[in-house]
Amino acid sequence: MSKILVAIDGSSYSMDAAHHAIMLSLQYDAQLIVLHVLYPIEIHSSFQIYEFIQPTPIKEWIEIRKIDVQKWFDNIKKKVEEEYSGGTNKKINMKFEIIVSTLIVSSILDYAEKENVDLIVVGTRGRSSIKKLLLGSTALGLVTYASCPVTVVK
Repeated sequence: MSKILVAIDGSSYSMDAAHHAIMLSLQYDAQLIVLHVLYPIEIHSSFQIYEFIQPTPIKEWIEIRKIDVQKWFDNIKKKVEEEYSGGTNKKINMKFEIIVSTLIVSSILDYAEKENVDLIVVGTRGRSSIKKLLLGSTALGLVTYASCPVTVVK
């Protein structure tokens, strides 16, 4: 195993998945790719149905969200430096990516295929408010359609 991709959305489930992916990348000396897919449709819920959405507010929203995502990336980097680098000479080759898309599962799968990822790691559920689902729609889509193994972390 040489490349592990973990998809995060800032939820506690995705951060648990990131922790698991870090452990696997250390174990296999694999590159860790941390990926977040920005879903710009979220912006529509903040506007009234009749309001015309200009491209500029969407671009601004994307830039603001990228700053939030960068904080998640920084937390993962810090965790690796503090908890996993101490006492060992092993370093994790990490790559952080943000994709803007309305198709989250397809974007993750396309990216994984393009990068020849050996394993995708994802949390069971994400930031959605639907708590009763056993497996989130993103995790289910990845498990169903991925051409590589997928580890779902609870």
